Parts: sequence; C-alpha cells; structure tokens
Amino acid sequence: MSDSSTPIRVLVWGENRHEQIEEKVRAIYPDGMHTTIKEGIEEHLGADAVVTTTTLDEPEHGLTEEVLAATDVLVWWGHAAHGEVADEVVERVHQHVLAGMGLLVLHSGHWSKIFGKLMGTSCTLRWRSEEDREIVWTVDPTHPIAQGIPHPFIIPAQEMYGEFFDVPAPDELVFLSTFTGGEVFRSGMTYKRGFGKIFFFSPGDQDYPVYHHEHVRRVLANGVRWAQTLRPERAVPVLLRYETEDFYNGRGYEGALAR
Repeated sequence: MSDSSTPIRVLVWGENRHEQIEEKVRAIYPDGMHTTIKEGIEEHLGADAVVTTTTLDEPEHGLTEEVLAATDVLVWWGHAAHGEVADEVVERVHQHVLAGMGLLVLHSGHWSKIFGKLMGTSCTLRWRSEEDREIVWTVDPTHPIAQGIPHPFIIPAQEMYGEFFDVPAPDELVFLSTFTGGEVFRSGMTYKRGFGKIFFFSPGDQDYPVYHHEHVRRVLANGVRWAQTLRPERAVPVLLRYETEDFYNGRGYEGALAR
C-alpha cells in the first residue's frame, strides 16, 4: 500500500456502455467517462497520484486480484449494466475494501452490487430523468473533501436525485443537493467498512457534462486523497484471541464458524 511519500494508486472503473451506443454521450465523453474522471483527478492531484482506468468488458472486468492488490483507491461508475458484474468480482472488491482499499462510488453506482453489499440496504432513491439544475451545498466545511469547494456550487444541467435514499446513516454528511422541484438529496456521504473508507458522490449522469465541471473534478480528487488508507499492509479484520496481559500476540480463532 502507498504511504504519504508515494503516489496514490488510483483505478477508475467505468461501465463504458452509454459511450458506445449513445451519440449524445459519446459527444460529451469521446474517450469515455472513465477517461474524463481520470483526467479530473490527475488535474488536481498531479504527481501525488498515478491514475489508470479499466472497464466492464475487460476480462474479470479489469478487477483481478493482482490489479486490486495494487490499487489504493477504486473509483466506480456504473449505470445500465450492474447485473453484468460477476458476483465473484464483487466479492473480491468487497474483501479489498474491508482490508483497506478506498472506494469512491459515483452517481448511479448507488445501485451497483458492490455498494449494495457494503451498505446492506436497497440503496434506492427518488429520481427524475430530465434536465434540472442542481445546487450542491457544503454541510461540513471542515471536511477534507470540501476543501477548495465553493459554498454552494451550481451544476446547470443534471438528473434529479431525491430523498428518501435508502442507505444507512452516513458516518459524515459532506454535501447536500437541492433541485428546482424542491427536492433535497444527501449527495456527498462517507462511510467506513472494515479498514476501508468509502465516499459516495451523486452528481454525474451520463447525459450531461458533469465530469467536466471544475468543482466536481476537485471533489473527486479530494475524495481520492481522503479515501486512501495508510496502513502498512492490507488485511481484513479477523477475530483473534488474546491472553491476559499479552496485548500483541493474538491467536487465530474460528469458533462456531469452524467447519
């Protein structure tokens, strides 16, 4: 894993389907949404990050054990093909998050298998698929992800997401969005699962140039920096037994889980 003196290893995972079949989306993101997201992170983190991309249609969706082991922060955008993501790959990503890999879940990634597995809820919400104005309000101006972000900032064209959003109460609420219909939405939230840190950020419908927006790009870069877990090794938390006055030498224990 990286430390504070080495670049953050970032992998942007993109579904890359809308760009292939919809001319409108291809015009906005000619090299794919994943590439634009990658460029936005690089724009703000520079030499502090090494950013690569992978997509759904690559073998194992580009998320092999070797790739994940070499990733500090995974950025996930999906929408139309959540069901095509193999369950064994979802389980692999899940284990890496628990072991300390950071995860940014963007826009319709709220309905991805990996986000649902981590949240344990339906992750459904209210939505309206038409051009709307989104105002993003900073709820926690002291949070690292909010640094350098105007309060508020406006996304002129975006899909509406609204409450109720069926997710667990977040560890931290960073951003709240409002729309022209009077709807509100918890648009920027953080969670911790195991040793991993998760940031959900909702702006980013494929029909609008949201990932070209300067403040959205800054939020994503801040999110990547925040989500990096500085630990000497990646390991899932396990149940260990410790003897009295021996604080350091736990012994493996399976108990009722032993087969």
